[in-house]
Amino acid sequence: MNGTPSRSGPPAAPPGWKALLALLSLVLCALLWVGGLIDSLERPSVVDSLSLRQLELGALAAEAVPQGLRPVLTGEAPRQDLREELRRQMEASEDPPLALRRLELALLERSEAAPAALMDDTGLGQLATQVEAVRRPLIEALLDGRPVDAQRRRQLLAPWSAPQMVQQLVCEQLPGDPGACPAEERSLRLLLTLLAVTTLPALFLLLGVALLLRQGWMAWRQRLPAAPPLLGPPLSPVDVTLVIAGGFVVIGEVVVPMVVQPPLQIALQRLAAPRALSQGLEVLVLYAALMTVPLLLLALMLPRRTPRPAGGWLQWKWWPVRSAVSGALVSLLMVLPVVTASSWVIDRIWSDPGGSNPLLELVLTSADPLALTCFALTALVVAPLFEELLFRGVLLPVAGQRLGGAGAVILSAAMFAIAHLSLAELAPLFVLGLGLGWLRWRSGRLGSAVMMHALWNGLTFMNLLFLAD
Repeated sequence: MNGTPSRSGPPAAPPGWKALLALLSLVLCALLWVGGLIDSLERPSVVDSLSLRQLELGALAAEAVPQGLRPVLTGEAPRQDLREELRRQMEASEDPPLALRRLELALLERSEAAPAALMDDTGLGQLATQVEAVRRPLIEALLDGRPVDAQRRRQLLAPWSAPQMVQQLVCEQLPGDPGACPAEERSLRLLLTLLAVTTLPALFLLLGVALLLRQGWMAWRQRLPAAPPLLGPPLSPVDVTLVIAGGFVVIGEVVVPMVVQPPLQIALQRLAAPRALSQGLEVLVLYAALMTVPLLLLALMLPRRTPRPAGGWLQWKWWPVRSAVSGALVSLLMVLPVVTASSWVIDRIWSDPGGSNPLLELVLTSADPLALTCFALTALVVAPLFEELLFRGVLLPVAGQRLGGAGAVILSAAMFAIAHLSLAELAPLFVLGLGLGWLRWRSGRLGSAVMMHALWNGLTFMNLLFLAD
């Protein structure tokens, strides 16, 4: 059941210098990973931004939601929920709140105030004295309260780069052209988006629970097919340590950015690319450069004269594509409820576990199609290929020679989770890594794990796009 090793006899003892270099790489890798996990406590989390975006979406789409479905999709008082969450986040933040968030809170408070209370607009009055001059005309128009036409509203809002919720509130409080507010103009689109971010995840969770129960029943009845032999590259633990700890972490994550990033930033400045596109290109190029050293080390370590097993050293086995995709999709659905449950537990026992992957915030706030294309290539193609090659293509089968299939799955999942350097996401990523490793072990196909990883990132990416304003 645990699979057969990649080669018959025990590997020869590595040279002393190689073992010493691997040990040094492992120590440096451990220090870098511990430091990165600690630093993640200081990084901002995308969770609060996602929470606000979903509440804003619910408040905007509320009028388009049938009355009977509102308690489920938007809550009884979506604007009140949004106002309370916005105030909570502003009070909890150690940094001064952004002027745009203060404006949104003031507008929400005005929208629920009695007409007589609008005479005492302390929040807007204070904000008018603190923002730059180019933003002040909007606040002055709101304090004045006279209707303006749609073109004038757009001119007043332009310096703010305001999200749809702020546009809606301004439109309501500076009424002019009827039916020109975002909630009326885009009611169907907002409703469909709300359904996509609320009902689809729930359906996926239910389907995943059903598949998990079926899998458990088959395991209990001993009807699961036996795992194929756990084949992989003929490397020693020292080789794997040099590839992952030395090539990927020490050189790839520390040395490569120091060498590649400065000239890359100069080149992007000379191209005069928009900021979002520059960020997208920088992320894509740096990730591709990070891959170079570990892949080169792996290529040099793989034997050229030793006969390879059917399917190659890494066991990609992309074909037939249909079975690879179906296996990836089923495994994704099964792991989804467990990842969700682990995230829920972390939220309940740890109110502020630290920041998340910075790429999530970049996707959420970017409106540049070319930048989003770069982010998509990184998240849906480059990252799944590279990370699965390292953790499920190299680490898992080599570890399986000593730990067996189950032990190798757990080890590769732990390394995969830690490598993302986020305490907030450590438990969910570990569970995801278990699912990816289980699929690689039980199917004998690295390609299926890559597809599952890409599908997972794709779901996350689409959710961010739905919530992006």
